[in-house]
Amino acid sequence: MREMLEGGDLDYLTGDYLAELTMLILGRDRMKDPSRGYAKTFLRQVEDCLGLALDRGVKIVANAGGLNPAGLAEALREVNDRLGLGARIAHVEGDDLIARVAELGLDRETSPLTANAYLGAWGIVECLNAGADIVVTGRVTDASVIVGPAAAHFGWARTDFDRLAGAVVAGHVIECGTQATGGNYSWFTEIEDMSRPGFPIAEIHDDGSSVITKHAGTGGAVSIGTVTAQLLYEITGGRYANPDVTARMDSVELSDDGVDRVRIAGVMGEAPPPQYKVSLNALAGFRNEATFVVTGLDIERKAELARRQLESWLTARPQELEWTLARTDRPDADTEETASALLRCTVRDTDPNVVGRAFSSVAVEMALASYPGFTLTAPPSNGQPYAVFTPGYVDAHEVPHVAVLPDGVRVEIAPSAVTQALTDLPEPVLPEPLPPTETVKAPLGTIAAARSGDKGGNANVGVWVRTDEQFSWLVHALTVGELERMLPEAKGLNVTRHVLSNLRAVNFVIEGILGRGVASQARFDPQAKGLGEWLRSRHLDIPQDLLESSLEGHA
Repeated sequence: MREMLEGGDLDYLTGDYLAELTMLILGRDRMKDPSRGYAKTFLRQVEDCLGLALDRGVKIVANAGGLNPAGLAEALREVNDRLGLGARIAHVEGDDLIARVAELGLDRETSPLTANAYLGAWGIVECLNAGADIVVTGRVTDASVIVGPAAAHFGWARTDFDRLAGAVVAGHVIECGTQATGGNYSWFTEIEDMSRPGFPIAEIHDDGSSVITKHAGTGGAVSIGTVTAQLLYEITGGRYANPDVTARMDSVELSDDGVDRVRIAGVMGEAPPPQYKVSLNALAGFRNEATFVVTGLDIERKAELARRQLESWLTARPQELEWTLARTDRPDADTEETASALLRCTVRDTDPNVVGRAFSSVAVEMALASYPGFTLTAPPSNGQPYAVFTPGYVDAHEVPHVAVLPDGVRVEIAPSAVTQALTDLPEPVLPEPLPPTETVKAPLGTIAAARSGDKGGNANVGVWVRTDEQFSWLVHALTVGELERMLPEAKGLNVTRHVLSNLRAVNFVIEGILGRGVASQARFDPQAKGLGEWLRSRHLDIPQDLLESSLEGHA
């Protein structure tokens, strides 16, 4: 926060604190102390920087209120009074539906610990128009903390859908901070200074267009590539729904606007869907894990012995017991680590005793009676609780949306009066395939970049290239069937492909690959952050001319 305030001019400083996993963490905090449930890091940052923000005329908007925005607003007032400052503090509430899950039918699959509707931006607008210096919210959509300031600043109407959609896209780019300035970027080796990427800034204009940039002198980079990467993060197809507008991602146009400046224009908006999405987190049981190091010869037979012994020694079999053998070993390896494979056993059960010491003790007691070279990466724990995420949907009119202004006045915010059911776009017209030519088997990442992430139990993988010629090859070569060949873990799951021609990209959604969400830790990479890079490392037949031109252009 201080880095952004001191680094250059700002009108608004925004922050997105609420990943799906964060809501679970805050839910557990609230179980211990009903007065908590908000992001404490935000409170510490404001205590450090509030005076500086007021001096510079910068308003702060953040969803750090989590499950208790009123509690965070009160804590902020205490900080404000202690520092002797005159900040006007407001908050937005209504998203928390935990007391109404049965009434709304949100408890059909689980008994949620948290249930929060994704609100839009108009409560934030109301607070800013009332003169608030700080606005904190609960579970609004990630982009809403950007849309709200833009709509308030320019006086947009509720039906200015193109303008609102432009702000949603700008918000989507900057919501994950330095992921838009080189972080988690496939072509990071092309960025001169990656020591500490600067945070992104969206310069939003009255027509909804924007320029993505960063403070001068900061590390990282803003390029069409880094912006494209973030645009593809955690989306599905051409329609990106928010409570106030559905942004047409297939209409986004990017252009170079100078050093570390990328212009976003042409964004079309449609009326939002009639329902709000609801984030549901539930405690599902307890889990534990043991990772055995298996070294040298006879890896498969050693692993089989460990499996057979552990399962036969357990006094009670857990409801879920999963084995994974990661063959990280190499033949004739020159270090012990590269001669070793990892055998992972993950267990889950609703009874903590079944996956606690009863499991951990067996894994340790095997040490002197199992395969040669037996060792564990670390002793297993006594078991930890885990949760599952599921999305729910409720009619927008069922969800209260309340702006609590700096003077305490409460203003009810109505949902959008105009709605449009969310449907998939028809398949766009594809460019003509390249004529047959000589190919070379090479990694996809030789010419393509990727970005991947999680949405509940699903993962998305966006893949894009730099030129029209490369896209003409990519869009015909990287089909659903080819993706399943390259990523065998996706076989048997429902995989859909969405073409975004303006970005020279294809985006895949792989349903169920993350089990029941990140908190269930059903996979080696529970948030699918590395899925795109795994795909880039896989080999397929690429036209030799494309490989040569790519290498020449980025030597």
